[in-house]
Amino acid sequence: MSSPGAETVQIVDQDDREIGAVSRALMREQRLIHRACYILVFNPAGELFIQKRTMSKDIYPGYWDVAAGGVVLAGESYEAAAKRELAEELGISGARLEPLFTQYYEDESNRVWGCIFRCVAEGPFVLQAEEVESGQFTAPAAALELSRTEPFTPDGLIVLRKVLAELPLG
Repeated sequence: MSSPGAETVQIVDQDDREIGAVSRALMREQRLIHRACYILVFNPAGELFIQKRTMSKDIYPGYWDVAAGGVVLAGESYEAAAKRELAEELGISGARLEPLFTQYYEDESNRVWGCIFRCVAEGPFVLQAEEVESGQFTAPAAALELSRTEPFTPDGLIVLRKVLAELPLG
């Protein structure tokens, strides 16, 4: 596996228009706006798969995440990135992806346009050792409760709150 920092990622402007491509390392160093996919993975009972990120992640190391996903590579669509990330991180292939919405997120270390998807899969999953320390299914409300005492990716929490507030999970 090549170094994640060497990946060439799609750079966009504040309106999500493509303006270039640079290495992931340069994108992080210069805090450039990029694209990412977020996939909420539910089981048939409506529980959400949350995953603990490894300490080697370049952003939010060791945090819990409510979504599988990652950066969109240069020349890649949001949907292609989502399929790739599901296969890489959790070993899921062939799941039907339902696009939900796009959103812009910004904090002191991250500026990202994200496309949010959901899918149904119950495992067993094959966790990517370089990126995912562990994972478990939990009720979405329980994940929000856990975020009061454990670190969660801030953009993921915004996604989950929006999904719970605006979209039916059935």
